[in-house]
Amino acid sequence: MTVITALIADDEPLLRDHLQAHLGRLWPELQIVGQARNGREAVELFEREQPQIVFLDVHMPGMNGIEAARAIARRAMTVFVTAYEQYAVQAFEQGAIDYLIKPFDETRLTDTIGRLKERLRAGAVPAAAVGADGDEAGDRLESVLDRLAAQLRHQASGKPWLQWIKASVGNAVRLIPVEQIAYLRSDEKYTLVVWEGGEALIRKPIRELVDEMDPEQFVQVHRSVIVNLRHVAQVTRGANETADVHLKGRTETLPVSRSYLHLFRQM
Repeated sequence: MTVITALIADDEPLLRDHLQAHLGRLWPELQIVGQARNGREAVELFEREQPQIVFLDVHMPGMNGIEAARAIARRAMTVFVTAYEQYAVQAFEQGAIDYLIKPFDETRLTDTIGRLKERLRAGAVPAAAVGADGDEAGDRLESVLDRLAAQLRHQASGKPWLQWIKASVGNAVRLIPVEQIAYLRSDEKYTLVVWEGGEALIRKPIRELVDEMDPEQFVQVHRSVIVNLRHVAQVTRGANETADVHLKGRTETLPVSRSYLHLFRQM
């Protein structure tokens, strides 16, 4: 008989113990291989123990639960635990992964256990909650996790979403309203900002800008490209799971790499 194992990650010791105690009563066959205090410890514990199930608190110091889920990727069934319904619950439901709202009760936890057991009985690989490579549900979930990770990082910073970008245009310094930006494209050191009024170069990499811009409006479609969804006219599929973004009122196209193609599956 295969032993089913799980780990619990939460920055509050009492809540970790509370969840483990409830699991012990409701699913005595489940073996808890350890507890983690943050996302980094959760990932390290997962790599060492390789459990089939992980219970991850969303808001943890350092690496949060969403980032830990991205690191664990498709190697385990994930249940998120959160005290914040807000955007998180809706996103989790869209991503078809399970969640528990703190403080949870045994009825809700029993439902979660039932879903986990069903996946196991169906003979699914441990990553059933996240989807297999190329699976549309899995791709959709990755998109959800990307947005949630960006939102949580931004929440932790305490800063509002970026509203203006300062750029040198000729001899002047221009404040470019973010909502007017069609896309950003970068090389290693500079980023080209293309907006309704023109173009400008700024000395800031894409990897910094993507965390400062509202993920509901701006999405990364390539390692060097961020596009404003409000400026997208259509997306044309290409070879080898790639695509091109066509913009409203512009002749240039932008590349969509395979890693980001799931963003446009419904378009």
